[in-house]
Amino acid sequence: MKITEEWIISQAPNSSAVQNGKKLSQKGSFSSLGKTDDDTLFWGDCAGSGKNPYHTSIDFTNEAAPTCRCSCPSRQFPCKHAIGLMFEILNGKTFAVSEVPQDLAEKRAKKAARDAKKEENKDKPISDKPKKINNSAKIKKINKQLEGIEKAEQMLSDLIFHGLNTLTGASVKSYEKLAKDLSSYYLTGAEVAFYRLANEIEHIQKNPEKANYNEAIRILIKLNALLQKSRVFLEEKLEKKEYDVEDNLLYEALGGIWKLDELEKIGSMKENAELVQLSFDVYYDEAKKEYVDRGYWIELESGEIHQTLNYRPIKALKYIKADDSCFDKVNTPKLFYYPGTGNRRIRWDSYTMENIEKSVYEQIFDKAKTDVTQLVKEVKNEIKGTLSEKYLAVAVAFDKLGKINDEFVLQAKNGEKIVLRDIDNTDNSHLSTYKLETLPNPKYKNHQALFGLMFYDANDSRICMQPFSLITKESIIRLQY
Repeated sequence: MKITEEWIISQAPNSSAVQNGKKLSQKGSFSSLGKTDDDTLFWGDCAGSGKNPYHTSIDFTNEAAPTCRCSCPSRQFPCKHAIGLMFEILNGKTFAVSEVPQDLAEKRAKKAARDAKKEENKDKPISDKPKKINNSAKIKKINKQLEGIEKAEQMLSDLIFHGLNTLTGASVKSYEKLAKDLSSYYLTGAEVAFYRLANEIEHIQKNPEKANYNEAIRILIKLNALLQKSRVFLEEKLEKKEYDVEDNLLYEALGGIWKLDELEKIGSMKENAELVQLSFDVYYDEAKKEYVDRGYWIELESGEIHQTLNYRPIKALKYIKADDSCFDKVNTPKLFYYPGTGNRRIRWDSYTMENIEKSVYEQIFDKAKTDVTQLVKEVKNEIKGTLSEKYLAVAVAFDKLGKINDEFVLQAKNGEKIVLRDIDNTDNSHLSTYKLETLPNPKYKNHQALFGLMFYDANDSRICMQPFSLITKESIIRLQY
């Protein structure tokens, strides 16, 4: 197993664990370093605040998902001591080939037995006797959701009838209360939409001279469509008596949480996928009170661009591992896709990483779109859906990159142009178009490819693009993280 600092960062729960682990290695906190002769198991003792050191180990039997163990009481996983042991390996510290400590050997044997049993039973039916399914609980939940939809539709109807400009501060509180009530009706999507609506109305009321109802109207339209589609979806389930999960984005919008085995069951999975991250950013979702780590990835075989989303609620920040930028190629035995269109959300369970060779950059470059007219049609078809995101991540090949009337413009080989600008609701930390001024070499403005988000700008009724990364045949130059 080849360890790099990039790989260590990808394993850590947060940046603090990386820094603390590195410090433990730098100040010589480890002793009694040992390993097996096949380099699959490393262990050592790490001095802590107590009298006795912590016993730490890393098992690489499964390189795609190494097992970290430590006797410390930390709730972070892997802990800073395990991260420190990774840095010991990275820094070439001497690990004596030794006999595996008895307690570690026993834990390793138990895990091997569990894995072997799991592998043995994976193709066997769970039971000859069909498992009894509790449909009554599912029916009860659906009826509860339909009850909540009726309540939400009534309030939405009142709002549309009276108009947004009649709302007062008290009205905002009533919508926030409704959003909170919808959580008891298992309507996660509608709950969040009402919170977004309340936030938008509050912003308008605080700055009436700058009032712009476009975003509030967009939320209303999306919420109305969500409620209508959800009602039809749930009523059909009751009518057909089909209560299992299915390949439909409404499942998640209605509060469902996808498990990887469920995605595999509906066929939303691909074996042996290779991915490269094109960009990474972190944004705060005010309505949901959480940070979202978002990565855009290109699947090398198909050229499709997907996204990873890691949600970190404010209340649980210290317990959830933060994602980070990735500059290596990721290989995963199973890639799982969430239902939907456009840049579908993806996940994987186990993976390995390797350096990106020049040929891989060339492969990514060759996947960039060249027909701007066709690309604009694809973007319009995607963003016109009422439940879709209002942008689409794409990679576009260009002949020239420059300014026309103080605006950056991308010109394709056939002369077609795309105006480059930031999305209206982008906060200052996510502005990226101006960074094109700082490209380190003039050659990057000719015959390269650009990755970013294409969106419809209502201010002048045109499809524009916010640039995130420049793609060349030798590298990916990020304008974000």
